[in-house]
Amino acid sequence: MKRMTALFSAALLSAGLMSATAHAQQDPAAAPEQPQAAAPAMDFSDEQLQQFAEVSQEIVVISEEYTERLQAAEDEAAQQEVQMEANDKMVEAVEDGGLDVDTFNAIGMAVQQDPELMQRVQEMAQS
Repeated sequence: MKRMTALFSAALLSAGLMSATAHAQQDPAAAPEQPQAAAPAMDFSDEQLQQFAEVSQEIVVISEEYTERLQAAEDEAAQQEVQMEANDKMVEAVEDGGLDVDTFNAIGMAVQQDPELMQRVQEMAQS
């Protein structure tokens, strides 16, 4: 169970980084330190939650791979290139998993704020 919690924490961290990077790419004047707005209360289908559970696992793998590459990057330009490539891979994984980035991030924030929903998604990931 601790492993699953760590997995989702890493996935949510990855999703948050992806969101901040995507937002910064869209609006260069936006500071990444700005607090995120609270997730709107949404009802997600079982299919969306299952997709989120599966994609989260892929996001963790991508995050781990690119964290190693980021640490090995020689300068800031190389680090930025690795971050952009990681972002693209994560977006691709989300979209290939049947979700859009906004929905993935909304589910991630909802899971973070709702222990019952987190439990439900963790059970889906285990099956």
